[in-house]
Amino acid sequence: MFGFSKKPAEIRTETRPPAVAETATATATAAATSWRQRLQTGLARTRAQFGGKLKSLFARGKVDEQLLEELEALLLSSDVGLDATQHLLYQLKMRAKRDRLGSPEAIQGALSEIMLELLQPLEEALDLTTHRPFIIMIAGVNGAGKTTSIGKLAKHFQAQGLSVLLAAGDTFRAAAREQLQAWGERNNVTVISQQSGDSAAVIFDAIAAARARGIDVVLADTAGRLPTQLHLMDEIAKVRRVIQKADPSGPHETLLVLDATFGQNTLQQVIAFDKAIHVSGLVLTKLDGSAKGGVVAAIARQCPKPVRFIGVGEGIDDLRPFHARDFVDALFE
Repeated sequence: MFGFSKKPAEIRTETRPPAVAETATATATAAATSWRQRLQTGLARTRAQFGGKLKSLFARGKVDEQLLEELEALLLSSDVGLDATQHLLYQLKMRAKRDRLGSPEAIQGALSEIMLELLQPLEEALDLTTHRPFIIMIAGVNGAGKTTSIGKLAKHFQAQGLSVLLAAGDTFRAAAREQLQAWGERNNVTVISQQSGDSAAVIFDAIAAARARGIDVVLADTAGRLPTQLHLMDEIAKVRRVIQKADPSGPHETLLVLDATFGQNTLQQVIAFDKAIHVSGLVLTKLDGSAKGGVVAAIARQCPKPVRFIGVGEGIDDLRPFHARDFVDALFE
């Protein structure tokens, strides 16, 4: 009926009052505030271990050798890692000398900014507009939260107006297919699976189905495995090669799901999986389950891969894109 209007501009003005834009802005602001609150709650254990002790540590109001030694122990106990710890201490020492830091607030503020500078390069949004279907291969060790993360990612992408298809490529774990199908039903998303068979074949079929149906995003699950299981790492490398047969440009993103409670062991996982399947992004889960949130700093120094998403809870909306500023604020506030 809009085609009969002679004044479309006037109609658009009348049907889109300023209140609509104001409501949308208010909703977005409330959602961002809600996420920051959940992030702070999720990182409560890390903050208690890390941020809480910083205040008493910085109470002396000067950066001396004793403070640096105590800060080193605190950072290491928070799984920041030796490399990142040495970097943070050196930068703090240099900044204290340059800016003549003389109060607890100034010292903590300086450390917060140094941490932000370290983590900022990991903040890189995932661009899903470059290919259609956009194929995301997802890997990780058993128990890292891989299949659950796929369900949450499906919901996240749907909220952006994208169509999603899931490939049940974890044919090794008995309940993996059923678990992914449950997530598919919850999100009203099609799941391509087989009663038995090869993981690569399932994903190959899923890509063909996505192309035929005009799907925007394919989330391809793979069997969980340990980096030390070389024959299984060879199998996941085969999955990547088969994806490239289905689409020579794919996979367009290879996400490695990491359990934050593993601490420094996550670094070895990144190195091993990257060697096998060329990891392009990370999903860090279970940050609410331990005091090991500092491992993000270790990743930034030793194996800097974009942290695409972080998880701080069991809820379907508790997996969100990583934002360095929000993360650092949740650690220090």
